[in-house]
Amino acid sequence: MKFDTPAGMNPIDRLTVVGKPTPRIDGPLKVSGGAPYAYEHHDVPGKPAYGYVLGAAVAKGTIRSIDTARAQRAPGVLAVVTHRNAGKLGKGKMNTAKLLAGPDVQHYHQAVAVVVAETFEQARCAAGMIDIDYARSDGAFDLVAAKAGAKEQGGSDAPTAVGDFEGAFASSPVQLDQNYTTPDQSHAMMEPMATIAAWDGDKLTVWTSNQMVNWGLKDLAATLQVPIENVRLISPYIGGGFGGKLFLRSDALMASLGARAAKRPVKVALQRPLMANNATHRPSTIQRIRLGCGKDGKIAAIGHESWSGDLEGGGLEVAVQQTKLLYAGANRMTAMRLAVLDLPEANAMRAPGEAPGLMALEIAMDEMAEKLGMDPVAFRVLNDTQVDPEKPERPFSQRNLVRCLQDGAERFGWSRRKAPGQVRDGRWLVGMGVAAAFRNNLNMKSGARVRLNGQGTVTVETDMTDIGTGTYTIMAQTAAEMLGVPLAKVVVKLGDSSFPVSAGSGGQWGANSSTAGLYAACVKLREAIVEKLGFGPGEALFEGGQVHVGNRSADIARAAKSGEIVAEDSIEFGDLGKKFQQSTFGAHFVEAAVDRYTGEARVRRMLAVCAAGRILNPTSARSQVIGAMTMGVGGALMEELAVDKRFGFFVNHDLAGYEVPVHADIPHQEVIFIDEADDKVSPMKAKGVGELGLCGVGAAVANAIYNATGVRVRDYPITLDKYLDRLGEVA
Repeated sequence: MKFDTPAGMNPIDRLTVVGKPTPRIDGPLKVSGGAPYAYEHHDVPGKPAYGYVLGAAVAKGTIRSIDTARAQRAPGVLAVVTHRNAGKLGKGKMNTAKLLAGPDVQHYHQAVAVVVAETFEQARCAAGMIDIDYARSDGAFDLVAAKAGAKEQGGSDAPTAVGDFEGAFASSPVQLDQNYTTPDQSHAMMEPMATIAAWDGDKLTVWTSNQMVNWGLKDLAATLQVPIENVRLISPYIGGGFGGKLFLRSDALMASLGARAAKRPVKVALQRPLMANNATHRPSTIQRIRLGCGKDGKIAAIGHESWSGDLEGGGLEVAVQQTKLLYAGANRMTAMRLAVLDLPEANAMRAPGEAPGLMALEIAMDEMAEKLGMDPVAFRVLNDTQVDPEKPERPFSQRNLVRCLQDGAERFGWSRRKAPGQVRDGRWLVGMGVAAAFRNNLNMKSGARVRLNGQGTVTVETDMTDIGTGTYTIMAQTAAEMLGVPLAKVVVKLGDSSFPVSAGSGGQWGANSSTAGLYAACVKLREAIVEKLGFGPGEALFEGGQVHVGNRSADIARAAKSGEIVAEDSIEFGDLGKKFQQSTFGAHFVEAAVDRYTGEARVRRMLAVCAAGRILNPTSARSQVIGAMTMGVGGALMEELAVDKRFGFFVNHDLAGYEVPVHADIPHQEVIFIDEADDKVSPMKAKGVGELGLCGVGAAVANAIYNATGVRVRDYPITLDKYLDRLGEVA
């Protein structure tokens, strides 16, 4: 199905199932332990052995020699695989670094070997017996030091310019020119990267934790240099990803190599330290923002520059992309520069670009509002735009930012906000902060297969994944709505490369794209059912397990009484995304308190107002947003991968040293969804929301802390050592 004109009325608009708060259909399996995750899958042929991945002990250099003799003689050891005996390996398209080092080492904890043994403990012990002699090379590990050599990129990452930014900024009566920094961050999901691999002759099956099944399938086949039809990737349940599982990682490759060498299934889970240094992370940024305004508060000049780093051949953290679209202003510029760093691979982490970019932009907006003597909400509303500021001929498909800000301000009690440092609660200084939320809506081609059997049960098959986002449930809701059956009559099967290729889970595109693909398949199944029943032309109504055409009705199960009916299709998106700018919007409000004597910061309450098209399931959507808000608190107050700038690795590479929020850190959270349906994005009229809930949260926390204390911090995370000595300035 081609989606190239705005959606008209369709069966989804009945909203008898879609749009209703619905508990997760996979919930009982998960809470009872019945949902098999990658490392614990029970359908593996034969008893799996255990693989243990050894990471490189240097950040950059060469393996001069590697001696595995002692490890191979250790009790229980079945195989040891290194670059010397792994065979010829290719490289997938999605990875900056090779997944198996040797002889060159590109980053610390890059995999150098996998030991396979009868037990995990035996494999771990033997890995410690491998003797490796490295020739260490000098590396670049400090973004500040590498900033001067950073280079601009081309293509969609090239600098942009509209009007005369420099001239307009210089002539603006009110100016802001500030630098902001965000740190390296870890995905820190609960389930580690994990895989079980099993060979049957020359055919490989991997049960793995991967957000994008088709990407992983292609890259695994390319890396092993085997035909893609000989590989099957299965990923039905994923214990969190945040973008860290978008791409093939070393667990899948090393399990596959280990299984081939040991001639039996092998399970590998990356140790927590390797989650930080072996896998991907969100890179640090240095950002400069310049705003020039008239005394009336209207932005005349807006400029945003960002620096980030990655391995040679890697990519940017696109921290300026929201600045291209969020606020009006006739004179504009954005620029991004990439430095080569020999740290572990930098790549996508929840809301890449907008999350760190808004941490800077939305502080700058507050700082400019203060210079102007304006309320921060009013300043943002004044500079709203209903068209793409860089391409004024292109309107937004829908844009309800102003409503999010104004409704949120009223709900949060924003009118009670006082000047910085003026609200006390005993020894606590209390303040409010706000930030706009923005995330582009992305559409991806997505397919599905639907089956109807003689009992009236509908089965959905697609390689779409559920990373804890509620995909199983919204897919079931979509099929139930389209075919007029109760949820109990829908079976959803996900995460298997033998199923039709879907959008996958990433970039906030999963829910809308995958349900739209299922919609297309259901349209075909509806047509097949009507034809099988012999009903003549006319508009078909599917409800209550029946189909009605004109004055004729029948149970849909009757259509499949002589055999299962199967339909398959995909959604392909046309040019509407070029004609209309498709984005999601929101507003985050935070109340925070700071102890005036110790500097301890506490978030007291939070509100998110989101405009993200039709909300397919308010229950799971709210869960996504409050999880994102929690992540935003972590990014604002505590999360930072500390870089050892001598040896080039992340020091705090476990959950003891890498701090994330816990229950005691998170207060009352409220989420409001603006009632909207965007007919320009898909037949579902939905957009993504899982990353929107994070975008802007960090700045809202930062702005609340400033309003509480009168002390501004522009270097994340906002830890007390960065402002404690200035709290004495508060009257």
